[in-house]
Amino acid sequence: MGSFRVEREALGSHVIAVLHDAARGRCVRIACRGATVLSIGQQLNGEQIELADGYRDAAELDSRPSSRFAIMAPFANRIADARYVFDGVAQDLQPGVEAPQRAVRHGFVRGVDFELAVLDADAQGAHAVFTTAAIRPQPGYPHAIDLAVRYTLAADGLALEVTMRNVGDSVAPCFFGWHPYFRLGDTPVDSWELQVPADTLIRTDPGYIPLPGPAAYAPVSDTPALDFRAQRAIGEIKLDNGYTGLAHDADGRTRTRLRDPASGLGLAVWQESGVMLAFTADTVTRDVRRSIALEPMESLSNAFDRPDCADAIRLEPGAERRFRCGVEIDLP
Repeated sequence: MGSFRVEREALGSHVIAVLHDAARGRCVRIACRGATVLSIGQQLNGEQIELADGYRDAAELDSRPSSRFAIMAPFANRIADARYVFDGVAQDLQPGVEAPQRAVRHGFVRGVDFELAVLDADAQGAHAVFTTAAIRPQPGYPHAIDLAVRYTLAADGLALEVTMRNVGDSVAPCFFGWHPYFRLGDTPVDSWELQVPADTLIRTDPGYIPLPGPAAYAPVSDTPALDFRAQRAIGEIKLDNGYTGLAHDADGRTRTRLRDPASGLGLAVWQESGVMLAFTADTVTRDVRRSIALEPMESLSNAFDRPDCADAIRLEPGAERRFRCGVEIDLP
């Protein structure tokens, strides 16, 4: 029997895909609800280590606190005031809703039950493909996007390949983001070491909306407390910051690294392009600062309403775009 295998489980009424790598002692559980990773287990020195700070039960999966491991599409993070202008047309995602109740985050599919279209394994990995046609015309978004999320558990860790296809008749703003929370043990994040290989910090207003135009971009060297180009301890700093200008390794991937110096356990969140957002979980509903969200995104928050992002997020009718990211596991 090969190293990789798959199975189905249930969590309450939810269908769960389970990916196994027996040779490396790894197991990943993914719910059809939102195509949401629930756990990433790693055997280490005879113990089961949990690297994902995901939903613990069906009730959390239903209520989605803190958007743990959310698949974010057709946009990632925030749209300011739930309004935007794309191709000269003004859109309102919450017509009739008055401030301060106006808020829209993380796309439209967190609460969607995806179809588990593929669940299989071969010599290279264990695979699960989740698909949905839930992104359809609605107030403020008159477009139709088919979404497929392919997870592969392979020798180096867990990879995602996301396909967005415009099946409507209008040009659509559309981009992807992933909202995972990672942990390296039971200690707070303060002692963990972080490296974000970015030369540019995304500057935001108090509502975490990037500043207009070029003002959104500043050299990380201007803010030493937020400069993690060299791996160093997170310390007491509160992070909820986006980074761009990411440096690529020889294989074309850029890697944001997290390491526990006490155990030597680490991981690298990789992506091929886009933005990395780091969040130290200071405002979550449980386990404050016990994990860190490292969020690979195609573009930055509020991209729907930014002329400098319009070309990157533009998806023509009949066209499709792919985004690849994942997490590599570094054992001591």
